[in-house]
Amino acid sequence: MKKLSVLVGVVCAVLFLAACGSGGSSEANHNEIVVWFHTSLETPEGEAMQNTIDRFNEEYEGEYTATAEFVPRSGSGGGYEDKINAALTTDTLPDVLTLDGPNTAAYAESGIIAPVDEYLTNKDDLLPSIIEQGTYDDQMYGVGFSESGVGIFYNKQMFEQAGIDLETLPTVDEPWDWDQFIELNETLHNEFDKPVIDMGFDDKSEWLMYAFTPFLWSQGGDVVSEDGTTAEGVLNDENGVKAFTFIQDMVKNGYSTITPVEKGFHTGEYAMKLGGSWTIAELEEYPDIEYGVMPYPTSPDTGELVSPSGSWQYAMSASSEKQEAAGALIDFMVSTESLSEMSLANSVLPASYSAIDEITDEVSDEMNVLIEQNAASAQARPLLPNYPQVSRIFQDTISDTTYYEENSDIQALLDDKAAQIQSALD
Repeated sequence: MKKLSVLVGVVCAVLFLAACGSGGSSEANHNEIVVWFHTSLETPEGEAMQNTIDRFNEEYEGEYTATAEFVPRSGSGGGYEDKINAALTTDTLPDVLTLDGPNTAAYAESGIIAPVDEYLTNKDDLLPSIIEQGTYDDQMYGVGFSESGVGIFYNKQMFEQAGIDLETLPTVDEPWDWDQFIELNETLHNEFDKPVIDMGFDDKSEWLMYAFTPFLWSQGGDVVSEDGTTAEGVLNDENGVKAFTFIQDMVKNGYSTITPVEKGFHTGEYAMKLGGSWTIAELEEYPDIEYGVMPYPTSPDTGELVSPSGSWQYAMSASSEKQEAAGALIDFMVSTESLSEMSLANSVLPASYSAIDEITDEVSDEMNVLIEQNAASAQARPLLPNYPQVSRIFQDTISDTTYYEENSDIQALLDDKAAQIQSALD
């Protein structure tokens, strides 16, 4: 039995692959399939998943039966990943499992998951970003059951206090560029004499890769080359220098901070926050804050709006002996009804065009801004077998950039980080 170690998960958890085996449910009835979810049944996400399983069993009664097991992730990413690790060493993976989008390449390259293209009846309905994040080597290995997005949350009262006309703020159709965004920050900084936007620089996690690559992409830069083989001359080219200089200036000029007050936007400490759709759910507990959402600012050189995307997805175990049944379940779980229910239950962006149409009238204006931005500009993070190493180095790059007194030379910093990523790629 051949074992091969791969890095998966944004926390670089090590997986050990045992080659082709019988699968975790080989002794069960051929029509019975098992799916593992990475969350708790008691969460809105878990409840939506269980509802989908119940509907599947009702619709396919007598043909297929699905059983769900809920294995919540811990704060450090353990729990679920630990169970995956153990199953890999004993050939006991379920028929269907969930995995985070950026890890698609690692799972596919190592033979952990199988392509699902032939089982999908609604592939044309899926958002391009969903297809992009689930595709490796021209085959689709994972299907996202929700999308994600980030925008600039703003406090309406603080904006009005600073004399900012809310009617003139940017939209997805007409976004502001970095220069205009800097002017906005300067106006707010002059009014309140303190940092005015929490950009999450203190979050030493995948957030730094997820939320800040759009600035690089908008400038026309990238983390690695399109074929995934080169970082030197890519991350550290002139576009990279411009993008990271903009990011650095947000702290250097006092507009943002590397030590933000916890829930500072929610409590009125900051006028703005770079946050995701989950922030909308959080703000329900802070009814005194009147807020809106703006799209990402764009590079003044390109004017191209780019926003981050990617979330968890369903995949089929390559060791499953019931791939037809597993494929039917995955197809059912990404139907319009299932995706719509997930979006409404968990305050996440829908993963298909039909789901967008289904929920538009049922969600807030702020959520619709993120949905509109996602449909117009979402870009998936690079799909690389060694993505976790690359992500960690990029996260360090963002952190080092914001320590501007020690890293004032952006070119030198990017040269060093590009070399580190190149080493990981090689």
